[in-house]
Amino acid sequence: MAMFENLSDRLSDTLKKISGKASLSEANIQDSLREVRMALLEADVALPVVKDFIEQVKQRALGQEVNRSLNPGQQFLKIVQAELEKVMGEQNESLNLAAQPPAIILMAGLQGAGKTTSAAKLSRYLGEREKKKVMVVSADVYRPAAIEQLKTLAGEVGAEFFPSDISQKPVAIVNAAIDSAKKKFVDVLIVDTAGRLAVDDEMMAEIKQIHAAANPIETLFVIDAMIGQDAVNTAKAFNDALPLTGVILTKVDGDARGGAALSVRQITGKPIKFLGVGEKTDALEPFHPERIASRILGMGDVMSLIEDVERKVDKKKADKLAQKIAKGKGFDLEDLRDQLQQMNNMGGMAGLMDKLPGMGNMAQMVQQQNVTSQFDQMDAIISSMTPKERRNPDILNGSRKRRITVGSGTTIQDLNRLLKQHKQMGKMMKKMKGKGMQNMMRGLGGAMGGGMGGGPGGSMPPMGGLPPGGFPRR
Repeated sequence: MAMFENLSDRLSDTLKKISGKASLSEANIQDSLREVRMALLEADVALPVVKDFIEQVKQRALGQEVNRSLNPGQQFLKIVQAELEKVMGEQNESLNLAAQPPAIILMAGLQGAGKTTSAAKLSRYLGEREKKKVMVVSADVYRPAAIEQLKTLAGEVGAEFFPSDISQKPVAIVNAAIDSAKKKFVDVLIVDTAGRLAVDDEMMAEIKQIHAAANPIETLFVIDAMIGQDAVNTAKAFNDALPLTGVILTKVDGDARGGAALSVRQITGKPIKFLGVGEKTDALEPFHPERIASRILGMGDVMSLIEDVERKVDKKKADKLAQKIAKGKGFDLEDLRDQLQQMNNMGGMAGLMDKLPGMGNMAQMVQQQNVTSQFDQMDAIISSMTPKERRNPDILNGSRKRRITVGSGTTIQDLNRLLKQHKQMGKMMKKMKGKGMQNMMRGLGGAMGGGMGGGPGGSMPPMGGLPPGGFPRR
């Protein structure tokens, strides 16, 4: 996740300096706090939030809490982490859907913040993870394209779409959609509303009318993280006009600062419930302050990683591979391709590294070395083989290798490197009884005691059978 990249680097360095110290003086603490303050301001965190945060950390750090502890440096780090969590809301706040069906969710926000896309992502999230029947409707009568876009996205995510058009009044659309949702026994109705380029009275009056007609159980404010400080001011204006219940912060993958995420809660008093982390309809994550705080401080986010694995690893394939290896049949190149695809599903190598304790810098290295294109290359090589060759790479002689490299546009060295990696991974799979990606991530979760930037607490299995030292630069 690009968000917090700069902040994370700055804070990790500052806290690494202090966390090793056996005793802390007031001067040490003041110096560190000055650096933390600068880092937060540079990350575009709102000034009142920074002031409160620094004050809270200072009170606790200069109190008995740090001096009495056996490891004052680590204790200081824990205080910073706890206070970061507090600023963002301490725990994940899920949607409240306890209403007579349909539970209505109203999406509000400025134009271009990502309301329509977020409505679709939320439909998919509720359908897949909460097993809800969802209907979406657009009350944006100013942009016919918005209605069309919602219709297309609803089709993609398997939600019911209630048609509306620009000749109708928004309140009439909402009332008709509620009637239809009741008749179709829909669990959740998501209402997408019109945005404007700036907060204006006319827009506020209209959304208040829609809110009164819909009486939603959740009113979610959608904001673009990339507008930084402005995001928080807009949220405040909406919060004064509407009884907001939560916030969806979008485009966090494009914002390296992350100030909005750290300011919204304190300034509006409303929790961030979801983060939009990419273009795809599955790129919506529940917001967990404790996990984000851990990531900001370079301590990884193993919980999210394990949840990712649980959700995205193909259980049938994993079991099939386990049985195959249990029967003494080797790990062949078809299996390797499956593992590479599963890794890609989880955001590729950099996405995995990003969530591992002390591996944030590694994620950047991996991105620089452009591992994704390496994966694509490996995939191309395996695709250029015959099924027989994939099942039994030992039969690859000189002429077969030449045919494969010409077919995949690669070199003999690329092919030999792939075969070597495949052998290494085969050995690892044997040890892990073939459970592959699932066990590997579990193992990492356990092995990572995760000291501050100190890298893994245990020994790390070779990721995807990568050669020692990673990929050579190309």
